[in-house]
Amino acid sequence: MPSKARRSLLPRFDNAARRARLVERHCLRCDAADVADAVRALLALHSSDPITPYLALRARVPGFAVASLEHALYQARSLWRMHGMRRTLFVVDSDDALLVGVAAARPVAAKERQRLEGWLAPLVEATAGWLADVERSVLGAIAAAGGEPSTAELCESVPALATKITVGSGKWTQDVPLASRLLLVLAMEGKIVRTRTAGTWRASQYRWANTASWFAERALRKPADEASARAALLRRYVETHGPVTMTDLRWWTGWSKSHVTAALAANAALTVALDDGAEGYVLPGDESPRAGPPRGVALLPGLDSTPMGYKERAFFLPEPSDVHFDRSGNIGPTVWLDGRVVGVWAQRTSGEVAYRLLEDIGTAAQRDIAQAAAELTRWMDGVVATPRFRTPLERELAGT
Repeated sequence: MPSKARRSLLPRFDNAARRARLVERHCLRCDAADVADAVRALLALHSSDPITPYLALRARVPGFAVASLEHALYQARSLWRMHGMRRTLFVVDSDDALLVGVAAARPVAAKERQRLEGWLAPLVEATAGWLADVERSVLGAIAAAGGEPSTAELCESVPALATKITVGSGKWTQDVPLASRLLLVLAMEGKIVRTRTAGTWRASQYRWANTASWFAERALRKPADEASARAALLRRYVETHGPVTMTDLRWWTGWSKSHVTAALAANAALTVALDDGAEGYVLPGDESPRAGPPRGVALLPGLDSTPMGYKERAFFLPEPSDVHFDRSGNIGPTVWLDGRVVGVWAQRTSGEVAYRLLEDIGTAAQRDIAQAAAELTRWMDGVVATPRFRTPLERELAGT
């Protein structure tokens, strides 16, 4: 903790000011101008669960429809579904994709390729060369398909993708087809991109395209060097989420402390004092808290990028916080009021959205949340979208 003398000289952000920023900057009053505006406001939408981007945007964009995101992803191609920070799958604005790819995905991809070669080593000789041949066949098969082949269709065209490899270590091993790992690596490296789902918007099986043909000139821009990309990506994160702590920065980026420190210095980031005695970082010119905006009510999905944008969440997530997470640390659906979590919600098999408040928030706020739940029920229109990562309290509310 910094000394009291040092803290007294720093601009101060109390928890109320930080929560007010969340309402304003993360569009928690459902006031984003459009899909692109909401994605840029959050920098990256979690997409490990395919329903998360849709429900996250529905909570932020007035009049949002499933087709709005699909148009941006598949027709305008202004958004890119890609692996990034901590190997997580995100939806990002194509203008941020290069930064995410160079600063976050590419270093992870190098490690994943090395692991894949290790798993293949007992099966084939000259592993790297053999894998490169399979890769060329995959890229050629995608181009020859003249469309967006599924994984199954690629396996038919490139039989080597069906090769079984043993992944993991010790007692935590399993046999999986090469396709599941090689396509992942190629996507992390930016050579191929996930396109449309093989089913509805709730499906997690995607079709594939060669990145250069899918994004045309966007994919062909000269990549920045890794240090410059880290500095630019950190700037976007602090701009959208600041003030953030060193713990937040290291966790969200997945970088070493030295890489984070260098990126902070490159942006001339300023230090501020936080309520819990810790220090946070903001960008120059952004160190003055402003009065909070009007009330913001939101029902955010599991893995939403607002709560998953921080490692240290006490300023918006009151105790006991463990009821909001599964065993792996994935947050479930949450009810938000004025930039803080006040309850959880779930969808029953009937399609109805049910919720439970975990504190007394007053009659007016209860009425607003009840209205928000009813509106979400109507929007779902009988479609049930169950979170992939379920918490005990969400299951209880859902009745499953």
